[in-house]
Amino acid sequence: MRQATIRDVAREANVSVASVSRTINGHSNVNPATRERVLAAVRALGYVPNAAARSLSMALSHTIGVVVPDLHGEFFSELIRGMDTAASATGYHLLLSTMHADLEEARHAIAAMNGRVDGLIVMATQAQPEELDALLPASIPAVLLNCADGGGRPVFTIDDRAGAAAIAAHFAALGKRNILHIMGPESNNDARDRRKGFEEELKRLAPSAKLTVVPGNYQEEAGRAAVRDMLNSGNKVDAIFAANDMMALGAMQELRTNALDVPGDVVVAGFDDIPLAGFLGLTTMRVHMDQLGAQAVECLTRLLEGKGGEERVRLVPDLVIRASTEKPQ
Repeated sequence: MRQATIRDVAREANVSVASVSRTINGHSNVNPATRERVLAAVRALGYVPNAAARSLSMALSHTIGVVVPDLHGEFFSELIRGMDTAASATGYHLLLSTMHADLEEARHAIAAMNGRVDGLIVMATQAQPEELDALLPASIPAVLLNCADGGGRPVFTIDDRAGAAAIAAHFAALGKRNILHIMGPESNNDARDRRKGFEEELKRLAPSAKLTVVPGNYQEEAGRAAVRDMLNSGNKVDAIFAANDMMALGAMQELRTNALDVPGDVVVAGFDDIPLAGFLGLTTMRVHMDQLGAQAVECLTRLLEGKGGEERVRLVPDLVIRASTEKPQ
């Protein structure tokens, strides 16, 4: 069966092709009666607008390019879920690519998107401001996530220092004084800020506390490995703060594998509040990743409509206390 064309719709509704185009594209200067005839004809014929033709006529693809470090794990799945919900609500689609913390990969991804997307959302937590300026085409509106500086572009960040400080205050209030911090990659701005916020608040509230910092990579196995190394070294800790939930969950599992009670012997906290954290009783900082993604898309669509400007939004995470740091009453 032949697919209906815009001319078929115009003939069925007894209007011009231009009137059909204006109706489909949501223009306000269409008579209500004409609009209703066009929409009725669209329904009757099962007409589906040609997206490529529409993008040429409107100079828009209705596609948003998203470049993030990775798509693996619940943090990114929640972030993308929020973006997708907001994009769908405004008639946009997402084109996703990963950079794996490699700026050269990000450059290739953005180059491949050039001409195919109306705007960009980029999460490059390891990039310096001058690197971002060189990375992003001036001709494409962009919103940045967790970047130190936007160079005039909107930036949405998580207050990692405040979040980590809240964990330190929680540990100090529990009387914990021998603490292990499993940090994220050293090149990652988030990881550095979480370590700094935790260290500073712990020093202020519990200056006698001993803090050991070990490297991690945001993966579950890094949490397990940190606990194994800690046990092999004979260093007994009473609290573990991991820079994200996956490492914290790995640490919890390794502690229990070695017959250590959580929270009786060691309390554990993470960061992000991925859905799995709630199921497994992990104390953590709730980041609202889906909201972060949705707000970034909403900001970009405002930019594309000429309604936006430079915005700086800092989202403060919430402390969620669960069984990994508190014994059941």
